[in-house]
Amino acid sequence: MDFKGFDQPGRSGAGGTRSVKVMIAGGFGTGKTTMVRSVSDIKPLTTEETLTEASADVDHLIGVAEKTQTTVSLDFGKIGLNDSLMLYLFGTPGQERFWFLWNGLFKGALGAVVLVDTRRLASSFRAIEEMERQKVPFVIALNVFPDSCDYPVDEIRDALDIPPNTPVVSFDARDRAASRDVLVTLIRHLKDRSVTALELR
Repeated sequence: MDFKGFDQPGRSGAGGTRSVKVMIAGGFGTGKTTMVRSVSDIKPLTTEETLTEASADVDHLIGVAEKTQTTVSLDFGKIGLNDSLMLYLFGTPGQERFWFLWNGLFKGALGAVVLVDTRRLASSFRAIEEMERQKVPFVIALNVFPDSCDYPVDEIRDALDIPPNTPVVSFDARDRAASRDVLVTLIRHLKDRSVTALELR
């Protein structure tokens, strides 16, 4: 995998390694923490707390009744895609009551992965709207759950109202290789956008 010529803004670290901030976003219970945990090269920082009866009226568990913990601030991990590119991953909280944290988390982000649970498409509408509002390029990652339906990509695009040039991929957030492939898709998408922007000048 060669990302030479990837000229998006990012700080160069030791040995010429470029570091890039990537957001892992999505609705409540879509698998953001799971993805960061599975793909990170380091032990990730997570801020999960146990769900209690006190939050039952706030954190709606429709479709994720088995969920016992929730992110209350952010998840953080990092992964080196090669010797010259390091991704710093920031997972957002999914519940509406923590959305006020998003503005600060998105500062300096080069791109994002928006996780979608096809059983609950509406849960990720807010994340997609936020990408568009903040003008952060993103890819859609359909996290496959045991009882997920296999919808055609075109139907997913229509339902989420996303443009045809936005990549849509299916993956299992528990699988390191699959999660890494999603990040590679994002970087390639960013590189393609960069090349297109240069050609239009």
